[in-house]
Amino acid sequence: MAEFPFEISPMFEGERVRKDGMFVELGGPKSLGLELVRAKPMDEIEDDRVTIIGPDLKEMEEGKTYPWAMIFNIGGELVEPDLESVVERRVHDFINYCQGIMHLNQRYDVWMRVSKDTASKMDSFEPFGQAVMMLFKTELPFIEKMQVTFYTDQAEVEKQMVEAKEIFKARDARTKDLHDEDVDVFYGCTLCQSFAPTNVCVVSPDRVSLCGAINWFDGRAAAKVDPEGPQFEIAKGDLLDAEKGEYTGINEIAKKLSAGEFDKIKLHSFFDAPHTSCGCFEVVGFYIPEVDGIGWVNREYQGMAPNGIGFSTMAGQTGGGKQIVGFLGIGINYFYSPKFIQADGGWNRVVWLPSMLKEKIAETIPEDLKDKIATENDATDIESLKAFLQEKNHPVVATWAAAEEEEEEEEEEEEEVAVAAAPMMMPATGFQMPAMPMMSGGSSGGIKLTFKNAKITIDRMIISEKKEKK
Repeated sequence: MAEFPFEISPMFEGERVRKDGMFVELGGPKSLGLELVRAKPMDEIEDDRVTIIGPDLKEMEEGKTYPWAMIFNIGGELVEPDLESVVERRVHDFINYCQGIMHLNQRYDVWMRVSKDTASKMDSFEPFGQAVMMLFKTELPFIEKMQVTFYTDQAEVEKQMVEAKEIFKARDARTKDLHDEDVDVFYGCTLCQSFAPTNVCVVSPDRVSLCGAINWFDGRAAAKVDPEGPQFEIAKGDLLDAEKGEYTGINEIAKKLSAGEFDKIKLHSFFDAPHTSCGCFEVVGFYIPEVDGIGWVNREYQGMAPNGIGFSTMAGQTGGGKQIVGFLGIGINYFYSPKFIQADGGWNRVVWLPSMLKEKIAETIPEDLKDKIATENDATDIESLKAFLQEKNHPVVATWAAAEEEEEEEEEEEEEVAVAAAPMMMPATGFQMPAMPMMSGGSSGGIKLTFKNAKITIDRMIISEKKEKK
């Protein structure tokens, strides 16, 4: 292995570079961050070349945030466009093998930091680029030649971002006419298990990976060229529930890969055994019980949702490989699936989206719902959201009256049971229970009390004999 100014090892996966130990920040929520892999003919690649367009590391100011784009070109006899997304997802792994360099997210959401200690050992990004390419060619031998260009110039990063988003869009469109029932196998991905040990990412034609980077075709290509790698086939097994997307094969792999933590994953359910959430998800969904609807917030949105919580807080509650009823991480392309949370109402259950996300996915939102789904411009809290939904007559409003009526009936039943079961003080020895009057309308005697629209708490009830005054 070549000599590098920093250590390289899988042991550094999960290492976090905190703000007080950071030299510079690249991309992230305060700037632009991008990574893209492109398959190229071998004669167009200068092997191991690193090009830097914009300020290099030594020209950067400590504590500052800079725009960042990484464009990798790969070539080889077995390299094909279907492998681009697969190689892209390994960028996260291999960068995090480098001591003192933190990498989060993917595609156009990349966020990196370089520690002060690592920055003191090198004055250029060149050895970093060479280290990452060395790891790629070692771990993925089908890559025969590779070069990378790092962009830190704002205008250049913006230009690369526009071009990359068109490429991502074209990749995502490939599964548009392919559905879960059309294939014999799904694919799994364990790339995120280093920081989400119980996460089981299942990729089907109708459900892209949580990070948004791996679709069904990508999973197939990866499993083909790297059978021992992190992407692998999942036998569908028997279909148990078409609406919720439950298969015996998925349940078996869920139990195995989560070390028994979960025994079911239902691909298209929000509330019943939902898909696990890793932490790399592009969007997180959250249930709003006050309106019986579901909101979605994307990683780029910096504001608060109507429930008073922002993306980062919800991501912390949802991620880590947990299966949380009421929260769900997804890749953005899942919005385009005809099976999008179909077990729980699909688009008819969506009540809130950040305006930037709503605009981004506008083409997939049903026309009759576009004006009925609120954004931060329409609702900033629960009360304003409720008023908006009522004004627009959103489909969830029809469920409110039925829910209130059902709740009233349940309360009446609970109150009757509570009164009947209220504890009594045991009478003293020799005490004679006074005769209770018979009430008309009943054959069993005693008193029946019915309370409507009331909440009663009884700590204890004392029955004593009334003594006559002498």
